[in-house]
Amino acid sequence: MTKFISEISSNHNGSLSRSINMIKLSADLGFDIVKFQLFKIKKLFSKEILNKSKSHRKREKWELKEKFIPILAKECKKRKIKFCVTPFYLEAVDIIEPYVDYIKIASYELLWNDLLIKCAKTKKPIIISTGMANMREIKNAIKILKINGAKKIIILHCVSNYPASIKSLNLSAINTIRKKTKITTGWSDHSNNS
Repeated sequence: MTKFISEISSNHNGSLSRSINMIKLSADLGFDIVKFQLFKIKKLFSKEILNKSKSHRKREKWELKEKFIPILAKECKKRKIKFCVTPFYLEAVDIIEPYVDYIKIASYELLWNDLLIKCAKTKKPIIISTGMANMREIKNAIKILKINGAKKIIILHCVSNYPASIKSLNLSAINTIRKKTKITTGWSDHSNNS
């Protein structure tokens, strides 16, 4: 059965009320899952980049406050929509584990074995995006997840361009990945309407 994920990402603008409204709207529109991201700019970028780049420093306002996690989880239960978070630092896995229904691993974290292992050990269903990964890297990530206890893995084909052009989407890759891995495979859409 096809499931639809509402990508809230950082569109909450650091606001709890906006986050809750986006969950409500996603549930009203019939989405099955909402997905947020948990990151800290100071962990994502080096001090040198942050010292030189005002635009990078400004991204701190995109951060989801850790204290929102249990509140958002409760709201998702109330609205009967599943709660998913992408962790971007190892401690984030511990923060989200008691609350999430799914853990999402971002495309550019697919080669970070420590994160894969920590997520797998939660025994939560894991969604991985493939981004720029080749088939060998995808299979290796699956192997690491399985060895470390992941019971349910879902793969999302995606193109790591923002926005991705229609010509670059290569939707036939969904079938290829599914056949090569024998794992449920879907699509993470980065295209726009143009």
